[in-house]
Amino acid sequence: MPGRIAVLTGDVIDSRKVGDRPRLYRRLEAALAGLASRHGGRGERFRGDGFQLALPHAAAAMKAAVVLRAALIEHSDPRQRWDARIAVAVGPGELGGREADGETFIASGRRLDALAGGVDHLALVLLDEPEDPALDLLVRFLDDLLGGWSPYSAEVVALCLGEDATRPPSQQALADRLGISQPSVHKRLKAARWPLLADTLAYLRERLDDRAPSTAEPTP
Repeated sequence: MPGRIAVLTGDVIDSRKVGDRPRLYRRLEAALAGLASRHGGRGERFRGDGFQLALPHAAAAMKAAVVLRAALIEHSDPRQRWDARIAVAVGPGELGGREADGETFIASGRRLDALAGGVDHLALVLLDEPEDPALDLLVRFLDDLLGGWSPYSAEVVALCLGEDATRPPSQQALADRLGISQPSVHKRLKAARWPLLADTLAYLRERLDDRAPSTAEPTP
């Protein structure tokens, strides 16, 4: 059975209103490069505010989407919150050759087009499974959670997700790294709803792992 790849296609929200676009693009490119290196994938920015990240294994796809959005929110301009729309497509395949023409890449781009003009900023499409309303609802919850983050919350979560999400740094370690008090870290994690986020990402990782394919059958 072929493995699952993931393709994340996105664009920065209201990028034309950003005053310092070079800084925005540097932050975006750094986040893409870091994720591509960590997961053995490829990331690139194109069309100004557009970007794409291809991962050889789908399990980390939703965590990668959160890390990308956190990187933008954390470094937002004081006068404007930075964020992105991201469409994640998961399907059988391998990275290599002319993969950019593959079904998973096309599905990710089409789903991003469907997000334009709407209120949702995150979507997930599984090409090798029937539609799952419960999974769609979970992704909407995750999207809403990220939408309420401040730059401070995004910063501390980005540090947590930079490590193994099942064993994030201690609050004191985060405090030492950020140069703030442990109670301040606790407050920021609580505002970011870190326990719910960590549990949600752990579930989605298992759900998308090609070693544990879904046995769900299409509804008649």
